[in-house]
Amino acid sequence: MAPPRSPLSRLFTVLLAGVLAGLVLAVAALPGNLLLGFAAKAAVGSYAALPEALRTPVTPQRSYLYANDGKTLITTFHDVNRTDVPLDEIAPVMRQAIVAAEDRRFYDHGGADLRGLLRAVVSNVSGGQQGGSTLTMQYVRNVLKTDPGRTAEERAAATEQTVGRKLQEIRYAMALEQRLSKDEILNRYLNIAYFGSGAYGVAAASQRYFAKSPAELTLGEAALLAGLVQSPEAYSPISGDQDAALERRGYVLDSMVETGAISAEEAARARTEKLTLRPTAQPNGCTAVAEGHDDWGFFCDYLRQWWLAQPEFGATVEEREQALRRGGYTVVTSLDPQVQATAQKQATSVYSYDNKRALPIAAVEPGTGRVLAMAVNRHYSLDANPDGQANHPNTVNPLISGGDSVDGYQAGSTFKLFTMLAALEAGKPLSTGFDAPGRLPTRYAAEGEGSCDGTWCPANANPEWMDGYRMMWDGFGRSVNTYFVWLAEQVGQEKVVEMAQRLGITFRADADAAFAENDAANWGSFTLGVAATTPLDLANAYATVAAEGTYCTPLPVVSVTAADGEKVPVGDPSCRRALDADVARAATDAARCPVGQQSAFAQCNGGTATSVNRILDGRPVAGKTGSSERNATETFVGFTSQVAVAGIAANPDDPTDSVGAAVQARVIDAVARIIATAVDGEPEKAFAAPSRELVGDPRRPVERPPVEQRRPSEDRRPSDDQRQSDLRRWLQGRG
Repeated sequence: MAPPRSPLSRLFTVLLAGVLAGLVLAVAALPGNLLLGFAAKAAVGSYAALPEALRTPVTPQRSYLYANDGKTLITTFHDVNRTDVPLDEIAPVMRQAIVAAEDRRFYDHGGADLRGLLRAVVSNVSGGQQGGSTLTMQYVRNVLKTDPGRTAEERAAATEQTVGRKLQEIRYAMALEQRLSKDEILNRYLNIAYFGSGAYGVAAASQRYFAKSPAELTLGEAALLAGLVQSPEAYSPISGDQDAALERRGYVLDSMVETGAISAEEAARARTEKLTLRPTAQPNGCTAVAEGHDDWGFFCDYLRQWWLAQPEFGATVEEREQALRRGGYTVVTSLDPQVQATAQKQATSVYSYDNKRALPIAAVEPGTGRVLAMAVNRHYSLDANPDGQANHPNTVNPLISGGDSVDGYQAGSTFKLFTMLAALEAGKPLSTGFDAPGRLPTRYAAEGEGSCDGTWCPANANPEWMDGYRMMWDGFGRSVNTYFVWLAEQVGQEKVVEMAQRLGITFRADADAAFAENDAANWGSFTLGVAATTPLDLANAYATVAAEGTYCTPLPVVSVTAADGEKVPVGDPSCRRALDADVARAATDAARCPVGQQSAFAQCNGGTATSVNRILDGRPVAGKTGSSERNATETFVGFTSQVAVAGIAANPDDPTDSVGAAVQARVIDAVARIIATAVDGEPEKAFAAPSRELVGDPRRPVERPPVEQRRPSEDRRPSDDQRQSDLRRWLQGRG
């Protein structure tokens, strides 16, 4: 079924009817040849006034993507999924099918079918839906709305629902018909029409849906493709409604019978023909990145998805796609080649390309949201994988940013940050104390493992190291589960969930989204990181804290310049105040504990990632580890004032495959070394201390670890014995 028409569209047809009714009625009774003569006379002398794109089809211009230095070429985009073919290389049934589907009187009118337009007006005003545009008029509209030489406003005007626009379209179509043959117009139309699923033109559509050339199309295949043009995405048998596509195919076959192109028997046989699709992935500039850098493809694909969401490049996804592939843009991206190289090296040092487990990593710049690196131990490629390896070593799945079929991964105790922020925002100071037990009964109903008398009672991973009186500093540093579950109860679970969302955590899994929307107040385990997230979301959330509460939407570009040299206003960061600066500073102060540094108030007494301090050579840094249930995933996110980096070790294809506790140390090391590369040569920036109001009164005996957690001075570097002691302590207290 065709999609419902909007009230505006219905109103437009009524207005157009009023303008054209007199003209239509005046000529409707005229013989066909006289009517064509009338149309010809109306268009005489107007061909020279046509837009250049209609007289001379625009040659698509290649768009270039560069790294943030403006010199390193990542890839180019051009219209690789549109290949012009001559009419004699298109199956006759395809030519007949498109005429039957879109313009039965194509060979009888002079560009504008006034009788057909009247039928459409009557049908539409009475509640039906029938197109009144001829193939020539549709060709005019397709050219004008995608012409890269026109402004965005001019391209948008090509599809406006106005009488003036429709009349102009008719005039242009009639002018074209005076100069071009019917076959030339049909050929141009078939080479520009959009068939859905990223396929422009019949050659691309034939490959996209059936993996064959347009000359090889069968009657049933041709009828299906012709039926897609009216509503390409809705009817797409790949991503849309396959039943609707088949129903539309039947309509085209019936129309072909009515036009005499085929017999009723041929239509009946084609109608029973089984729909056998052989979808081929859309050729993508991201699979053609510079040789030896297929890891850049994941960033490139993220940029492409971002591009397709920007209205500056067109009113629809299809128009934005065409702008990227045909518009001749110069895009300076945010990708930092050095940071990306280190990130890829670290990801593949933890897991090889052939490993079923993966370490997706993202790096974000605080204060701008610019994405500096996206790495994972996979090749961004459409190449086939060995038997039994669905998505490795080759994949184009968005493992780092999420989307499509990728919901993300549990990030464990890294979500304790959101509980701490919600508590600080509610006025609870860092010194908020609680005698954390080894196991904490709660009010949330639960059964089986992890329950106590019918309620959920979470436990600490290492009671000897974690139990006891804790404040936010050492509760976060030692990753004390029972402290943070208790703290979340004091604040309200819904406030913790809202905090995560405010900092950009997107719930892509249906179950997570439903819990957040309908029952957030009872999501007791949220603080332990049971919701799926991605390295990009997580890095950007921590970047918000690093930027003292300024949230910036992730941004993959520095600048975009159009073919005419004009800057497109899409490269500036989109930021907002998400947290009070003092709240962010307080959270940062506590987040220095896990990484082996000391808070401004000397309250850190142990951490789960103390090796980070040594790798960063004492530079101010903060962060948090996270382990999901049974160590299914292992996560670390760290940040300085200049960069935030997150890595999550997981099996993207099988969440039940636990990566194990041992890999956490390697994840920590990988993220820390990426941070070191990102800040190399940058000035060292200290974290600002929070106010006394959010510190409170931390007076109580502070447990001291075997080795001081103070930042080493030049004359007091950690000895080898101290490093070994730190390692033993980490193994005891991992959380």
